Amino acid sequence: MPVSVIFDANLAEHHTFGVSVRSRALVVVDSVASLQRTYQTADWKALPKLIVGGGSNLLFTEDFDGLVILNRILGRQVSETDAAFYLHLGAGENWHDVVSWSLDQEMPGLENLALIPGTVGAAPVQNIGAYGVELSDLCEYVDYWDCEAEEVVRLTAEQCRFGYRESVFKGDLKGRAVVVAVGLKLPKAWRPNTGYGPLAELGEDANARSIFDAVCRIRASKLPDPNQQGNAGSFFKNPIISDALFTQIQREHPEIPSYPAGPEHKKVPAGWLIDRAGLKGHRIGDAAVHTEQALVLVNQDKATPDQITSLARHVVDTVSQQYGIELEPEVRILNAKGGAGW
Repeated sequence: MPVSVIFDANLAEHHTFGVSVRSRALVVVDSVASLQRTYQTADWKALPKLIVGGGSNLLFTEDFDGLVILNRILGRQVSETDAAFYLHLGAGENWHDVVSWSLDQEMPGLENLALIPGTVGAAPVQNIGAYGVELSDLCEYVDYWDCEAEEVVRLTAEQCRFGYRESVFKGDLKGRAVVVAVGLKLPKAWRPNTGYGPLAELGEDANARSIFDAVCRIRASKLPDPNQQGNAGSFFKNPIISDALFTQIQREHPEIPSYPAGPEHKKVPAGWLIDRAGLKGHRIGDAAVHTEQALVLVNQDKATPDQITSLARHVVDTVSQQYGIELEPEVRILNAKGGAGW
C-alpha cells in the first residue's frame, strides 16, 4: 500500500497557493512499487487521480473529487565520463535542493535554474526554465509510470517533445504518465550562461556559484515567499508573438522589451505587459497582483478560487484590450475532476 492515506484531506498545505480545498483522499508514495499498488487498488480504480509534487504550479477551483497522490520517490545517482556528469534523479526530489547539491558536488550546469519551486518530477512536465536555460537543454531522458500499460517507460529528450513550458506529458500522455525519474547530462566543458536579463552584469568571467547566488538573490527579491503569501510563482506564460504584431505595438510603446523566439517571432515579458497595464496591486477580494512582480498573483489571506480566477481573467482581458496579446496561464487550473478549470 502507499506510505500513508488521508481521507477527506485538506489540500491547503500541499499546494503553494494555500487555498483551502479538499480531496476525497490523499496518498503518499515513495517508490514505483507503492505507486503501482495505488493505481491497482480496487476502491480507487475509478477515481480521478492527480499527481502532486511540491504543488507549486497548481490552482484548484473547487474541491477535487478524486485521489491526490503525493510523489515522494527519492534518489540521486551520479555517473560520469570524461565529457560529462550524468544524474539520475527521483521525481520526488526537491528541485532547488538538487541544484544546490550539484554545485556542492562540483557539477555545474543547473545554476540558472536555482530557486525554481517544485520537484524534479514536475520539471520535464513543465519544461521549467529561467535566465536563458530550460530543462530540455540538459535532459537526457525521463522515466514514467504508464498507468495503462502498468510499466515504467523511458523517453529520450527528443521523445518528450519539449517546447516553451510544454511537453508530451501535457499533451498525448496527459493523465497517463507519472514521472518517476529524470536523467540529466551536465557537460564538464562548462560555460557561463549570463546573456539573459540581469545576469549580464556578471560578465563572461562569472563562475557557477556566483550565477547561482545571483539567481537566488534576484528571484528572492522579486517573488513572494509562498509561506508568507500564497502564490504559484509566474501565473502567466511569456507570450510569443509575431514580428508584425510586435512592430505594431512598438510604434505606441517603443520601450517594450523582447527576446528572440524563432523565425519571425519574439517573446515579450508578460510581467512588463501586466505592469504597464496598471495592474500591480490590483485586488479582487483577497487575491491580488503582486506589488513587486506583476507576473505573480498572490493569496493575501483567505482568497477563494473564484477570486483568484476572476483576477486572472481581469488581467487577461486588460492586457488583451491594451496590447492585443492574449496571455495564457502557466499555472495548472483544475476543476473537481482534474480537468481544466479555466
